[in-house]
Amino acid sequence: MLFTLIAFALALGVLVTFHELGHYWVARLCGVRVLRFSVGFGKVLARRTDRHGTEWALSAIPLGGYVKMLDDAPEGASPAEADQAFNRKTLGQRSAIVMAGPFANLLLAAILYTLLNLMGTSEPAAVLAPPAHSTAAEQAGLLGGDRILAVNDQPVKSWSEVRWQLLDAVTSGGEASVTVEGESGAQRERILRFQADQIEPDGADPMAEAGLALALPRPVVKSVNVGSPGAHAGLREGDIILSVEGVQQPTAQVFIKHIQEHAGKSVPLTVLRDGAPVALTVAPKAESADGREVGRIGVMLGADFPMVTVRYGLFDSARRGVTRTVDTVWLSLKMMGRMVVGDISLRNVSGPVTIADYAGQTARIGLAAYIGFLALISVSIGVLNLLPIPMLDGGHLMYYAVEAIRGKPVPEKWLENGQRVGLGLLVALMGLAFFNDFSRLFS
Repeated sequence: MLFTLIAFALALGVLVTFHELGHYWVARLCGVRVLRFSVGFGKVLARRTDRHGTEWALSAIPLGGYVKMLDDAPEGASPAEADQAFNRKTLGQRSAIVMAGPFANLLLAAILYTLLNLMGTSEPAAVLAPPAHSTAAEQAGLLGGDRILAVNDQPVKSWSEVRWQLLDAVTSGGEASVTVEGESGAQRERILRFQADQIEPDGADPMAEAGLALALPRPVVKSVNVGSPGAHAGLREGDIILSVEGVQQPTAQVFIKHIQEHAGKSVPLTVLRDGAPVALTVAPKAESADGREVGRIGVMLGADFPMVTVRYGLFDSARRGVTRTVDTVWLSLKMMGRMVVGDISLRNVSGPVTIADYAGQTARIGLAAYIGFLALISVSIGVLNLLPIPMLDGGHLMYYAVEAIRGKPVPEKWLENGQRVGLGLLVALMGLAFFNDFSRLFS
């Protein structure tokens, strides 16, 4: 719990600070006086004032932050002081200051994705499990053991890249071409045709529903105890289990279950050794475990699965980082649109509790997973703040667009009514997010 809270607080601190720094720096560039830069809302817990007169504050409620600027020049202010007020700036300058926060989040996401590409990560290769009957993958002629090499003529190295390239088509409906390499080494191209279905938050993985699932790792012998039934049967370190009692390509769980259920009996199995199948027979020894008799063969199993290291050079990493950010923005907007028309359940909306849980989970997995999480949430914050909802950055930009069309500022009455509508929408959205969070928590 404490680890999750720390991971969440760190993520929120980084993302909010970067967002507000966008507003801050562009405001400074435009000559606007910044009165306060706060991470968090509510009561100020700590503060420091810099030489420019800006108060840097840490506040009690860590669910956001703000930059307080000089809106109007005070009475009796000199022309130079009056010129530092936000409302004295041109429409273009005000728009740039407002846009800078969300765009700072998108910039941060691109930087983080670039960093991931430079670091390099070890990921599962895109080797497919046998597709289920009547799925898009089966209808396209894909087979278990096929390795995906390219999607829509874009080379892919790992399963995560395949998922990302196909996610839009899978969730929205459409076509995608894939180049695959079969177990024989022969390459072929296939066309996947997807149907857009209702997406539920707790439902099956849409990729798996389309017949696209990662092949399960095969059990491999990691060690054999001297004098054990496994040793007497001829099992060796590095043997890959191909079958047990006629069951082809068993998982480790299936293999262990067969061994445990056949104490004192002969169990035929086939292993892959040095690229060739070898037939063996093992007789599990009966042992007592939890008050029942089970078979044991004195072998430690591991997982055999092809892994790839995904790493790119500086320029390719940067290009991919920007592309990934743009693609994520586009996918986020499409998902929001489908949510509005009812194609995606509102239960997909997540709040701070779920995000905190993901922060803790990814931080436990490792640095790369946590950086990827930060990049994704940074894009989400940027996109959300650009929505034309009063009280958000996008709402201010909407008012500025109206001002540009009318040639004069939006009437004060419009602003007041817009604030009420925006506040109501945000309260409803937060209420829905918290409801979904606690529903998941207690379900």
